[in-house]
Amino acid sequence: MDYWLQLFVSMLMLVFAIGSIIAGLFTAYFGSGKSRAIGGILLLIGLIVALVFYNYSTGDLFGSAEWHWETVKYGISAVIGAVIGALVALGVFLAGIMKA
Repeated sequence: MDYWLQLFVSMLMLVFAIGSIIAGLFTAYFGSGKSRAIGGILLLIGLIVALVFYNYSTGDLFGSAEWHWETVKYGISAVIGAVIGALVALGVFLAGIMKA
């Protein structure tokens, strides 16, 4: 598989899994009735995608690894850098708004 495709798909799965798990936990905890059921489903989907990501990264569950661990590490560092940059930009924006 091409390097950029590995990077894209691995980060897509990782961020989707983390987002689904967090959204599922909050929805299951704060929701009521159908919302709790939807939160449970989101949590389950997030866990399944996380397991698939883990398998493709390490190959421990169902065979050999499809992605190189170096690719995954570069992708995680890129996502962390993007989040830090976005938070700094948001802080500068809010500081400018507060001063005006």
